[in-house]
Amino acid sequence: MKVLVFLEQREGKFRSICNETLTIAKSLAGDGGSVAGVAVGSGLESADSLSSFGLQTLLKAEGDSCSSYNVITYAKAVAAAASSWGADCILGGATPMGKDVLPRVAAKLGSAIASDVTSVTAGSGGGTNLEVTKPLFAGKVVGTYELSGSAPKVVSVRPNSMPAVAGGAGSIDVQAVEAPAADDRLKLVEMVKSDSEKADLTEASIIISGGRSLGSEENFKILEDCADVLGATVGASRAAVDSGYAPHSMQVGQTGKTVNPNLYIACGISGAIQHLAGMRTSKFIVAINKDENAPIFKIADYGIVADLFEVVPALQTKLQALKG
Repeated sequence: MKVLVFLEQREGKFRSICNETLTIAKSLAGDGGSVAGVAVGSGLESADSLSSFGLQTLLKAEGDSCSSYNVITYAKAVAAAASSWGADCILGGATPMGKDVLPRVAAKLGSAIASDVTSVTAGSGGGTNLEVTKPLFAGKVVGTYELSGSAPKVVSVRPNSMPAVAGGAGSIDVQAVEAPAADDRLKLVEMVKSDSEKADLTEASIIISGGRSLGSEENFKILEDCADVLGATVGASRAAVDSGYAPHSMQVGQTGKTVNPNLYIACGISGAIQHLAGMRTSKFIVAINKDENAPIFKIADYGIVADLFEVVPALQTKLQALKG
C-alpha cells in the first residue's frame, strides 16, 4: 500500500502529530509498501528526523503562494501530490489544520473520508481497504467503519490515539512538487500568536483544566503554576470561558477543542455532557470536586472529593518535592 501523510508544519517546523501519523502509515504500508509525506509551506526545516518514523519520500510544495496558511492552496497541493504519487490513502492529524485541509482534499479526489478516528488498520476486505474506529454521540459509543473504493482513502487521526514509535533512520528521497498559484478567495488579514510555549491542547500529553468553581481569571494561576511543574497545558470548561475566566482557545468540550491526553486533571468541573464529549477518551482522568455527586466522577479513574484550592497547591508542592 502507498500511504501519503500530510505533514503539518508551523513556521517551517514539523508538528509532533507527524510522528504519530507516520508511525501509522509505516504499519499500513507493510514491507512491500511505501510511505511519503507532503509538506506545504515555505522555509521548511529538514525532514531527516522523520525518517526514523517511516518517512521514505518527501514531496515539498514551497513557494510564495504557500508562505502563509491558505486552506484552498494547501488542499490543492495535497490533492495534486496524492494524484501524482499514486497514493492509496492519505493520513493526517485531526488538528484544526487537518480538519480544515483534509475534507477539501477528499472532495477534490472524490474520496471516502473518516475524521477524528482513534485507530486505523488494513481492512478485512483486503487490497487498499481501511478499517477505522471513532467515538460517536459525545463518546458514548465507538463506531467501526471500512473505507473502500479506488480513490485514495482520507483519514484524520485524533492526536495521542496511537503512540509514535521511532525505528531505524534511513535516507529520504526529497522531491519538489509545483506549488499551486495563490488563491485570492481567501486573504490573510492578521496572525495572532500565542504567548505560551506549551503544547497546544489538541497535542498535549498532560492537561489540567479548570471550571467555573475557580471563581476568577486570577485564580487560574494556581492551575498554571501546577502545570509548569507537571509540564502540562491548561484548559478550561465552557462555563469558565463563558464567565470570562479563560479565553475560548483554552476551552475543552463539544463547542471547544477535543483532546486526548495521557492524563487529564479536571479541577472544579462538574462534568456536563458537552465537556465530557471533548475529553472522555483521555487515557487517565483525575477529578477534583467538592461535590461527590458530580457527573465527572462517573468517568474518572481517580476522584478526589475536596476543595481544589487546597488540593492543587498540595499537588504542586508534592510534585516539586518528587522532582527534587
